Amino acid sequence: MAREIQRGANSVEGVEATLWQVAETLPSIVLQKMKAPPKPDDVPLIRPEQLVEADGFLVGFPSRFGVMAAQCKAFFDATNSLWETQALAGKPAGIFWSTGFHGGGQELTALTAITQLAHHGMLFVSLGHTFGSGMFEIDDINLMVLECMRVMELESRLK
Repeated sequence: MAREIQRGANSVEGVEATLWQVAETLPSIVLQKMKAPPKPDDVPLIRPEQLVEADGFLVGFPSRFGVMAAQCKAFFDATNSLWETQALAGKPAGIFWSTGFHGGGQELTALTAITQLAHHGMLFVSLGHTFGSGMFEIDDINLMVLECMRVMELESRLK
């Protein structure tokens, strides 16, 4: 999903999207027992202070029991110094997530993730229901690319 978001962002003129991943917090034995897929070798780890360099964000994560995965929450918990200086205030941000099944807490995951952005004063950009009846004819990947393009469009307007 994240690679498709990156592809969509890079299709917008003047946008260069960078793909990052947060640090893993679980021991390897636990990951093995969960049958977790391996992390991609070509995606670097992000440090909280690197967020300041971005003009806008699209943050993606898996849903775990109706909230973002603990690894993502731990990353946001480490952004306290950015909050203290309001370094991310006013930056546009959107979210995308996945669940293992339809009843996986999708709406609750989105709702709880927005608080991470709001505490920093970021401008939440929602995909919303803005495509009329045609939105039900668009596959999920296209919806993610459209959301990405909306965030990038807003970011360019704010400059």
